[in-house]
Order: sequence, then C-alpha cells, then structure tokens
Amino acid sequence: MNLRIHALAEADFDRFATYLNRHLSDNGAPGTGYFQPMPRQASFFSAPRMAAFREALGKPLPGPGWRRAWVVVDDEEEGAQGAIAGHIDLRAWAEPHTEHRCLLGMGVDKACRRAGLGQALLSHALSWAREEAGLEWVDLQVLASNERARRLYARAGFEPTGLIPAMFKIDGQVLDYVAMSRRLGD
Repeated sequence: MNLRIHALAEADFDRFATYLNRHLSDNGAPGTGYFQPMPRQASFFSAPRMAAFREALGKPLPGPGWRRAWVVVDDEEEGAQGAIAGHIDLRAWAEPHTEHRCLLGMGVDKACRRAGLGQALLSHALSWAREEAGLEWVDLQVLASNERARRLYARAGFEPTGLIPAMFKIDGQVLDYVAMSRRLGD
C-alpha cells in the first residue's frame, strides 16, 4: 500500500461520502460491535449530515461551526483517485467560550484496520490542531465498549474525563459513553 494523508478537499467529498457510508455499514456488525451511537439500520451518512459536514469545512477558525477533515488515501488503488482507507476530523464545540478546544471524530475502513492508520491520522490531526490552529485541547467521546479505540486514544495521550453509564439504548443494547481529552503543547 502507498498511503498518504491529505486534507479533505471539495473535489474529494463525494468519494468521501461513499467511503463513510461503507465504513458506517459495519457499525454494530457481529465481530465489530458499535463504534457510532446509531442503530444498524440508520448507520449511514444522511444527506442533511453530509450537507452540514460539507458546509462546516468552509467555515473559518476560530469561530462557530468550523470543521477540518483529512483522509488516508491508498494511491495504488483506483488509479489517481485512490481508495480512501480512513479519515479524521476536528470540529468546533457548539457551546460558546470553547474556541480553545475542539472535538475529534475518526474512522478506518474495516479492511485497513490494525495497520497503524489510526495512529498516523491522530498524529497528523493533533499536530495540525497545535501548530496550525493554535488549539489547547482536543476532546472526544467514544462508546465504552469500543476497547480498541479507547486504547488507541490512550496511547495518543488522551485521558478519560468522564463516563455516562447507559447513555444509549440501541438495538436492544445498553451502551456507556466515555469522554476523553488531551491537552496540546506540553
């Protein structure tokens, strides 16, 4: 594989939406478990969410509603377009007076997991947050049952900051939510 990380561009957005729908189709599957708090039948990138994501990519920092995203592309697949193997995004908190922080979201395609892509994406986004955006904190929420993701975040310096027991009831399962944060620049 010939992988590279680059900022999600407008020209890549339709391909990104296809990748994200493929990725989300694995949510709650046997052997994978839930990595997003959504039922199996609703595990897709809806048109309103797609439009909001796309719009947020163009909003300036600092300010409300901004989002930045990066994708890992395998240049050896699908010719010059490359297959998207994973993504990471950072976005503004909706609450006022939080301009020094952001929220993180990420995913890796099922066929590409356990190859170090998550770690590479985290390193790239954290570097951007610190050096380009001047952010002080990166926060995230993860389902407590997603042990692999929690271990990845802990290795990247994220510390648990809270647990909400029984936050979700999805497809007959009760799922806890864990908040994690990492201070940048130290």
